[in-house]
Amino acid sequence: MAQLTKEQKVKLFKEYGGSEANTGSAKAQVAMLTERINSITEHLKTRSKDYSTTRALVKLVGQRKRLLNYLQKTDLEGYRDLVKRLDLRK
Repeated sequence: MAQLTKEQKVKLFKEYGGSEANTGSAKAQVAMLTERINSITEHLKTRSKDYSTTRALVKLVGQRKRLLNYLQKTDLEGYRDLVKRLDLRK
């Protein structure tokens, strides 16, 4: 379970936020949370009894859900594009 490196974060912010300095955009935050969620999910496939990481995963999923709800209310087309690009099931 590796943390995202600085280079990975910069790449995500450029791709989804528009620039590497735009770290606060909802799209960039959702993309970063999705990467972290995928990483933690892989970790938990081999270590199913890691309960503290499971709790952290649930918190991250909730945070991503709240951001997606906000994005859906404010920018529906951007929301649809983001869900499609990140391959989310919502």
